[in-house]
Amino acid sequence: IELFLNNTHQGTYLLAQKVEESSNRVQIGDYGYLIEIDQQQRVDPDDVFFTPTIFTQEYNSNVFNIKAPNIGYGSPEFELIENHINNFESVLFGPDFTDPDAGYRAFVDLDSFVDWFLINEIAKTVDAKWYSSIYFTYIPGEKIKMGPLWDFDLSYGNVDYADSQYVDGFWIKDNLWISRMFEDPYFKQMVQERFDYYNNNLSLILSKISGFETYLSKSQKKNFEIWDILSKDVWPVPVKYDTHHEYVEYLKNWIDNRMLWLKTWL
Repeated sequence: IELFLNNTHQGTYLLAQKVEESSNRVQIGDYGYLIEIDQQQRVDPDDVFFTPTIFTQEYNSNVFNIKAPNIGYGSPEFELIENHINNFESVLFGPDFTDPDAGYRAFVDLDSFVDWFLINEIAKTVDAKWYSSIYFTYIPGEKIKMGPLWDFDLSYGNVDYADSQYVDGFWIKDNLWISRMFEDPYFKQMVQERFDYYNNNLSLILSKISGFETYLSKSQKKNFEIWDILSKDVWPVPVKYDTHHEYVEYLKNWIDNRMLWLKTWL
C-alpha cells in the first residue's frame, strides 16, 4: 500500500493480517489452540505459556505461548495442551517413532509439517530455526498442524549476522522436531517429492517477483525519494545497491541459487 498520513505521502508499505484466531484468519473452532514457539523475554506479562520437557531442554529460552484461547494456568484446557505436546515429543523421540500407527505420524499433519519446513528452508528464515514466530494449531481429536507461516523479513539472504545469509547449507533442518523427523525415511521421501513441486514451479515464482517489481515501479520510486536508503547501510541488509531493480535481481538470484543447492542436497 501507499500510505498517506494527514495528506502527506509516507511511502510504500506491506499490509498483512496478524496471526490470530478468528473465522477469517486462523480457524481453530471452539476448542482448538493456536500456539507460538517464542522466547521467554518476548512474552507479555499476561501471556500464558508452557515449556515442553524435551524442546525446552534443547532450547532453554523458548516457551510455547498459548495465543488462543484465553485460558489460565492450571486450567483443564492448559493441562490438555501441555500434556498433549509432551506426549507428542515423548513419542517423537522414542524408540518406535517411525511406526506409522504408534509413532509421531499419529500426532501430526505431515503435509503441513513438510510445507512449513520447505518454505522456511528455501527462504532460510532466521527465526524459524527455533527462535520465534513458529506457529502451530491443535484441535483436540485432530492432528497438530504447523502454520500459519509468518515473519519473513529476515529471509532470502536478507540478514548479515548469520549463515542464513548464504544460499548453501541447511537451516530449518536443524530445528529439533524437524531434524528428528528426517531420521524417518517416510518423512524424508515426502520432503523430496514436495520439493520437486516447488522446484518445478521456480520459473513461476521468479516471474511473479518480476511482476511485482513492475507493479511497484512508480510507488517504489516515490518511496525512495521519501526514504533515502538506497545504497545506504540499513540493518541487517547485507548488500547495498543504487537501484530497486538491483535489489530485486539480488533476491531472484538468491532464490535461484538456493534452489540449486537444495536440489543437490535434499
